[in-house]
Amino acid sequence: MRIVIDYESCWRNSFLDGNNNEPLPKGGRKYIGSMTNLKKPENFIQRSITKDTVMGVINRLIGDQRKLYQARNSENYYFTDIEDLVKFEDKPKVINREMIYIRNITGSTDQNSYTGVIKSNDPILSSDFSRELWGVLALSLVEIIEFHQNDKFLITKDISTDPLDIIDLVEHIQKNYKPLENTGKNYRIVETLNSKFSELVTDKQPQPYLEKSGKIKPINLYAAALYVQLERLEERFNMSNARTKSGKIAGFSKRGFNGKRDFMKNFVTGGEKKIWGGVYAIKEFKSLKPLLTKASGQLEITIDVDRKKGRDIANLIENAGVSSFYLGKKGLAYVSKIRP
Repeated sequence: MRIVIDYESCWRNSFLDGNNNEPLPKGGRKYIGSMTNLKKPENFIQRSITKDTVMGVINRLIGDQRKLYQARNSENYYFTDIEDLVKFEDKPKVINREMIYIRNITGSTDQNSYTGVIKSNDPILSSDFSRELWGVLALSLVEIIEFHQNDKFLITKDISTDPLDIIDLVEHIQKNYKPLENTGKNYRIVETLNSKFSELVTDKQPQPYLEKSGKIKPINLYAAALYVQLERLEERFNMSNARTKSGKIAGFSKRGFNGKRDFMKNFVTGGEKKIWGGVYAIKEFKSLKPLLTKASGQLEITIDVDRKKGRDIANLIENAGVSSFYLGKKGLAYVSKIRP
C-alpha cells in the first residue's frame, strides 16, 4: 500500500522539552524557545520526520486522535501487528530558514523590567531609618569591611532612596568591585556571617559566602550588611515596615541581590512585566540569526500488506474524512494519493 502526502511550510524545530512518547508532566512540558534559553545549545532542538511522526499521521488519518503512546499502549491499537511493515521516505523540495515570533503563554516575566508607576513613598524608602539602612550600599569596599567588624559603625551617607538610585548603587558594586580573597579580616567576616546566618549553611553549601573559586563576591557582603544593619537599627526604630511580607528585605537575600525585577516589583503599581513572546533566534555578531526551519515537499509512506488489508486502511482513511492536518509542528499537509 502507498500513501503520498504533500506538505507545505512544515516547522522542523521544537520549542518544548521532553517528548510526545510519554505522559505530560504535571505542569506541562517546559517552554525552551526563548532567546534566553537558546543561549544553551541543548535547547535548540531540530526535528525531522521519523517513524513516530509517520505513525502519528496514519493514526490521525484513520480517525484515531489519541496520543501515539496512548494508542500503542491500548488493547485496540490498529497497527499492533503491522507497524514494522510501515516504511517512509521524506522528500523535501524547499527548505527555508525564517524569523518568527513565538507567543509564550507560560507567564514568564522580564528579569530587567517592571510596569506601572514607581512608589517612592513606600515606608521602607521614606521612613526615618531609610537612609541609614540603604546607606550600607553606598559604603566603599574598605568601609563595608569595617562595618562588619564594628558593631557601632555609623552610616551617615547622604543618599537618595529612590528605587532606581538604589539599583545604581548595586550595579556600581557589581561592576567595579572585584572578588576578595578569603584571608585575614575577610576570612573572619565570612566565619562570623556563617555563624550569624547559620540557616544558610548546608551540606550542599557549607560556605554560602564563598564562590566556587574560593573568593568572596563583594555584593554578598553588602547584602549581608543590609540584614545586619536592619538588626542594629531595631534598637532605635520600629523596623516592621522594612521587611516584605515574607520577612525579607526587598530584592535581597542574606547572601546576594536577587535582581532588578525582584527588587522593583515591590515599588511599582503594576508589578512584574510579563513576557508575551519573542523571536525564535539567537544573537550572533550583534545581529539576530533566525533559527526556524520550514520545509515543503512530499512524504511517501508504504505499508507492506496485502491488497485486502490495504483497501481496509484506505476505507478507514476515506471514512475519517481528514482533509488537512499538521505535519509535525504547524505547516499544512494533506493526502494527495492513496494506492491500496
